[in-house]
Formats: sequence, C-alpha cells, structure tokens
Amino acid sequence: MAGIGSEWWRSRLIGMVVIALLVMASIYVVTKDSSEHKVSSYKVTEEVETHLIMKLSDSPGHHNRSLHAHVWPKMKFGWKIVVGAIIGFFGAAFGSVGGVGGGGIFVPMLTLIIGFDQKSSTALSKCMIMGGAAATVAYNLRQRHPTLDLPIIDYNLALLFQPMLVLGISIGVSFNVIFAEWMITVLLIIIFLVMSTKAFLKGVETWKKETITKKEAAQRLQSNGIGSADVELRPLPEGQSNDAHTETKDSKKSEQVQVSILENIYWKELGIIVAVWVTVLALQIAKNYTTTCSVLYWILNLLQIPVTVGATSYEAVGLYKGRRVIASRGEAGTNLRVHQLVLYCVCGIVAGIIGGLLGLGGGFILGPLLLELGIPPQVSSATATFAMAFSSSMSVVEYYLLKRFPVPYALYLFVVAIIAALVGQHVVTKVIAMIGRASLIIFILAATIFISAISLGGVGIDRMIKEIEHKGYLGFDSLCTYP
Repeated sequence: MAGIGSEWWRSRLIGMVVIALLVMASIYVVTKDSSEHKVSSYKVTEEVETHLIMKLSDSPGHHNRSLHAHVWPKMKFGWKIVVGAIIGFFGAAFGSVGGVGGGGIFVPMLTLIIGFDQKSSTALSKCMIMGGAAATVAYNLRQRHPTLDLPIIDYNLALLFQPMLVLGISIGVSFNVIFAEWMITVLLIIIFLVMSTKAFLKGVETWKKETITKKEAAQRLQSNGIGSADVELRPLPEGQSNDAHTETKDSKKSEQVQVSILENIYWKELGIIVAVWVTVLALQIAKNYTTTCSVLYWILNLLQIPVTVGATSYEAVGLYKGRRVIASRGEAGTNLRVHQLVLYCVCGIVAGIIGGLLGLGGGFILGPLLLELGIPPQVSSATATFAMAFSSSMSVVEYYLLKRFPVPYALYLFVVAIIAALVGQHVVTKVIAMIGRASLIIFILAATIFISAISLGGVGIDRMIKEIEHKGYLGFDSLCTYP
C-alpha cells in the first residue's frame, strides 16, 4: 500500500507540474499574440507561405475557375509548434484511449495556434488521427478481451459496422458541401453535447456497477479467507453473471495465456475489411478525376453501395444464422434478430454520415454507440479505433493526392500522435489494472467529446458571426456547382 501511495502522490505531482507548464504556455501565448499584433505586416509574411492556387478545381473535369488559398506556416522551432505539439499530444492520448481520434481538438489547435487555414487543418488532423489510430491498433493486436478468451478487437463487430461507416462518411461529405457552415456548427454542438452527456451518464452507471460488484466480490473472497487487497475487478460484458467476474491476482497470473499476434487476429474478417477499404479508396480516387455530377461521377459513387452493403450483409447473414457471433457481448451477442441487425447497420450509416458531415472520422459517434450496445469499454475503444484507422487512412491518401497538406508538418504531427497514443494506452491500461475500473475509459471518452464540442463549436460560432457581419450567404449550396 505504501508503494501505491507513493506512486499516487508522484503521479499527482507530475500532473501539477504539467498543468503549471500548460498555464505558463497559455500566458506566453496570450502575451506573444498581443505583441505580434503590433508588428508590421511585412514580418508576418516572412513567417507564412501563402500558396495562391488558380485552379480549375481539384479535378481536371471542372470549368469554373476559383481562387483557393492555402496558408501553410513555415516549419521552424518556436512557441507555436511547442504549444501545438503539447495540445496535440494530450488530444491524441485521450482520443486514442476513448476511441474517438481527437479531431475535435486537433482542428482548432492547427487553425488558431499554428496558423493553418481551415481545409489544411482538417487534412492535417486526419494525419494525426491516422497516426494515433495506427499506433493504438498495433498496441491492441496483442491485447485480449478483459473477461473472455478473445482478442480485444471484435473483428465481427468491425466487419458489421466498418463498411456502413465508410458508406455513411461518403454520403456525409456530400452533405457537408450542401449544408451552410452555421447549420453544421449548430448540429455539431447539439450532437456533441448529447453524446458527451450520454457517455458521462453511461460512465456513472458503469462506475456504480463496478462499485457494487467490487463490494460483493470482496465479501465473498473474505468469507473464503482471501484478503480484499487480492481482489481484482474485471468489467462484465452484457449477459454474464457476477460469479464469473471476480478473481484473485494469483489466479490471474496462473491462468493468463500469452497469445501471439498471428493467433490474435481473425484473418478472414480482416481480409474482407481491407478489400472493402481498397475498393472504396480506388472509387474515391477515380471520382476525383471526373466532373462533378457527370454520369461517370454518379456511377463511381453508386458503385460504393454494392461493395459496402455486400460486405455488411455477408456478416449480418452469418450473425443471423448463428455461424458468427458478436462474442464480446457475451451471451447477448449469440442470438441476434433481424431488426437488431438492421438497427446496427442503420446506426453505422448514421455514424458515418454525421462524421462526414462534421469533418470527423466517425469515432465520436461509433464509440458511444458501441457502449450503448453493451460492449465493454476496452473492447468498444479498441474496435472503434480499429474502424477509424481505415476511414482516416482513406482520407489521408486522398488529401495527399490532392496536395492538401505540407508533408514535413504531416510527418511531424503523425509521429507526435503515434507517441501520444502509445503513452496513453500504456498509462490507462496500468491505471485500470491498479484501480480495477474500466469506467475510466468512458469518462475520458465523455471529456474528449465535450472539449471537442467547446473548441469546434467556439471556432464555428466565431466564423458564423463574421459571416453574418459581412452579410455572407447563409443558405444551402449546390453539390453540382461546388468546385
């Protein structure tokens, strides 16, 4: 106990030091900004490369000329890149643990602190999301389910949701073009506040269940002559009883089996997911070289439907006939009815549409959704991140081909996200093992969504006010006239 107490105070001391550093960095940012506003404009242009691109569009088929400006700050060591890296580090750490990526934190950081334009910030945030997701997936490939003899990534659940998520994102991106920015901002704030509230309430509910189960386990083990200090709480998937829930530390060490990565991956399901990813990516790339709303454009769009629906239908039929199971739900995942499978597929499409509409990867919706379906927090986070790795990598490839971000900055932020994700996963895994509460993941998820609602919502409201002041157009746009 003394060792645990010293580690607790050491962690608190480190936390206080980090908070103090962030406060000092914030004060420095404010004072630096106030002094920079007094500097003449020619010094500003020395720090920023403004790329004015006269283009027909992102693809050769368009004929409406438009002037598009990319603001890419020079990559040099300074307060901006340091503060941005710190915020990006914590955003990636919390985002990877919660299974939401952290895009709601990355975009405001890249826009307001480092100084990128909105479109470049979105593209770079996808690079950071992909880095964090890739690192998290690599970390989770060796991990096992908290209570069952299964991988921590539910591959059958991923195969059911991932194709629908990709299809939904494609639809959501089109809606993003049509909807006015103020509509997207209002929708973002409402959805994020609702999701963060539901996640927080789910965390409180899980915390109470863990407390009750912990007390019951301690009483049972004490009656058997085992001290409560040897009790370890493990979260229950839906449909399991408390009798199979508790164990001592000694029994865990004797029963735990190390499984290699090759044995911990469901290769058939992974192969189907990768095939869907490659096919949809090829269709998206080909679509970028067609004229918007042309016959070929719509053909390439519609071809995504049989690919994604076919893969999900294959998994859904297997689940309905009992050839496959969502094993991470315990007994509740063995007997799925048609209306449940249809609901899951619809939820996957809706999550993708909202993610594409708001410019996010879908993890902000998919993570809380999996929790509501009764998936344990560790499995929910790992599976949502696994699905997000494919959707974010697809966006990064497209953005790279369209030259939407500077490669040196992207590589730097990619590495920052990888390190942050690995540190976050390692620390949270240790903390959960020490305190025996997987609800910590749910609280991190709720906090990340809430912070994203405040940051993205604040930026959106500021831009909306400026549009109103300049009497800008606030109605719907046409997809076919978009350059």
